[in-house]
Amino acid sequence: METVNHTAVTEFIILGLTEDPTLCSVFFVVFLGIYVATMLGNISIIMLIQRSPQLHTPMYLFLSHLAFVDIGYSTSVTPIMIVSFLKERTTIPVAGCIAQLGSDVVFGTAEFFLLAAMAYDRYVAICSPLLYPTQMSPRVCIILLVASYLGGCVNASSFTGCLLSLTFCRPNKINHFFCDLPPLVQLSCTHIYVAEISPAISAGSIIVITLFIIVFSYLYILHSVLKMHSTEGRHKAFSTCTSHLTSVTLFYGTVTFVYVIPKSSHSPDHIKVVSVFYTVVIPMLNPIIYSLRNKEVKEALRKLLARTHWSC
Repeated sequence: METVNHTAVTEFIILGLTEDPTLCSVFFVVFLGIYVATMLGNISIIMLIQRSPQLHTPMYLFLSHLAFVDIGYSTSVTPIMIVSFLKERTTIPVAGCIAQLGSDVVFGTAEFFLLAAMAYDRYVAICSPLLYPTQMSPRVCIILLVASYLGGCVNASSFTGCLLSLTFCRPNKINHFFCDLPPLVQLSCTHIYVAEISPAISAGSIIVITLFIIVFSYLYILHSVLKMHSTEGRHKAFSTCTSHLTSVTLFYGTVTFVYVIPKSSHSPDHIKVVSVFYTVVIPMLNPIIYSLRNKEVKEALRKLLARTHWSC
C-alpha cells in the first residue's frame, strides 16, 4: 500500500472579512465601536437590574443572563476580528481555534434556551397570572438557567468533538473571520460526513425545540390577549412581548441561515455577512431593544439616576 505523508497543521490563518487596506481601516473603527457599545450596553443592563428592586423578577433575571451571554458571545469572536484588521496575517493555534468555536457555541446555544425561557415566562405572566408566583418560583428559574447553560455545553461538545475528529493537512487558511465549523470542515483532508451532518442535526434540533416553545407560548398569549376586553390591557400585554419577539426574529433568522439551510444555497461571503450580524451586531442591539421599548427599564433607570444625583 502507498503511504502518504501529511504535514500536521498547528495553526490556522484567519482570512477575515476583507484584505482591502482601506476597508480594513474603516471596519476597525466600526467594529471597535460596536464592541465597546456591546460591552457598555450589556454591562449597564446587568448593573441596572441588580441595583433596581422593581426589576428583581424572573423576566429581568433572564434578561440579565441574556446580557451576560451576549457579552461572552461577542467577546469570543469580535476581538480577534478587530485585530485582524490591523495585521496582514492573523493566525490562531489549533487549540485556540477549538476554544473559540466551543465558547461561541456555548453562549450562542444558551441564548436560544434563554429566549425560550423568556417566552415561557411571558406565557405564564399573561395566561396564568394567579399561578405566576409558583410556576416561576426561584427554584424554577434556577432550573431553567442551569438547563440553558448545560444545553450550551452539550451542543458545544458536539461541535468541538466533530472538529477534533478531523485531520488537517491542506492549506490552513480559514475563509472566515473566526473559527466556525463549516469552513474548518472544508479544510479537512479526511472527509468525515458525520462532521458535517452531526452539528447541523444538533443545532437544528435546538432551534426547532426552542422555537416550538416560543411559538406555542405566543399562540396562547395571542389567544389570551384577544379575549381581553380592555384596550389598555391588550396594549400592555403586547408591549411586554414586542422586544422579545424582535430579538427572537433577528437571532433565529440569521443562525438558521448559517447552520441549517444547505450551504450550496449561499456563498461564503453571504455567510460572513450574516455571521457578522448574529455574532457582533445582535449582542449590541439587544440592550437597545430591551431598554427603548420597555417602560419598566426606563423607569428603573430614571430612579437610579435620581438616587445617584441626590447621593452626590
